[in-house]
Amino acid sequence: MGGGYGFQPGAGKPGRRRPGRDKNGSDKNGSDKNGSLLRPDVKVTFAAERADAGIDDILAEVNRELVGLAVVKRRIEEIAALLLVDRARRRFGLTAPRPNLHMCFTGAPGTGKTTVALRMAQLLHRLGYIETPQLVHAMRDDLVGEYIGQTAPKTKRVLERAKGGVLFIDEAYYLYRGNDSKDYGQEAIEILLQVMENDRDKLVVILAGYKDRMDMFFESNPGMRSRLAHHLDFASYDIGELTAIGTLMLDRTNYYLSPEAEVVLRAEVSRMMSEPHFANARTVRNELELARLRHAHRIASDAHREWTRDELMRLEPADVLAGEPVPGQSPS
Repeated sequence: MGGGYGFQPGAGKPGRRRPGRDKNGSDKNGSDKNGSLLRPDVKVTFAAERADAGIDDILAEVNRELVGLAVVKRRIEEIAALLLVDRARRRFGLTAPRPNLHMCFTGAPGTGKTTVALRMAQLLHRLGYIETPQLVHAMRDDLVGEYIGQTAPKTKRVLERAKGGVLFIDEAYYLYRGNDSKDYGQEAIEILLQVMENDRDKLVVILAGYKDRMDMFFESNPGMRSRLAHHLDFASYDIGELTAIGTLMLDRTNYYLSPEAEVVLRAEVSRMMSEPHFANARTVRNELELARLRHAHRIASDAHREWTRDELMRLEPADVLAGEPVPGQSPS
């Protein structure tokens, strides 16, 4: 990978040519196969740098998977650009401290935080900043014990499992319970702070949760805020974006909504958006799973009718919301 930090996939393996090198192992930009610095007169292009790192497919996947979230997508592009430029600078001998890559993702459930964390792990791995693209998901119960002496071993086990990749701590504000003098969450936080500072070349930590609760968490733990370089806020979706998300979900499973069913889905999701447990894309996914169940039951119940391929794909209003009529069918 030509000069990235840490682990470099494929480096040093016999018989495997690194991207961007010719059959003799020389870099197209002028460095030799031993990784010598580029000459000052050599020029680089970032189309070549992106191709060498192999990150375009990941960035394209982010754009395909996520509806809206323009600010988040731009920050991902900016982080990728920073690391690409940093790699290129190092090949000219222009050294700089390793960038701080710890992050905070704030937003309501179902706004894409976990999806972006997965893609970020892949991106950082391709760029050579972490050893593995694995994402380890953890919550309070994975880190904090109920009794004295349990928290440190639990936290260290999770950190060891995540070592070399990304540790994603969801609902991170639950680590701190200031009103409980017998709570051991602060011990887990202190261990995390130490590792995030001293071992940031071995692990990237992403904290996630509701924005207002994360702000309160940082007020109680200012040392944590200062260790997070990137704060990304995931806005809740509007009804148009949620409908588009539902369409993408159905496309992946070879289903689609009839025009009448789409009207019913929009109305039902709009109603649910005001409920306290509404979870954006997660709620849409659950509603569509129910729609597929109703569709399957409706189809399979008419055992002797012949069904077309299109009818096996098309969701009708009665599938989206029980009790709605199916166009062209008399009520039973």
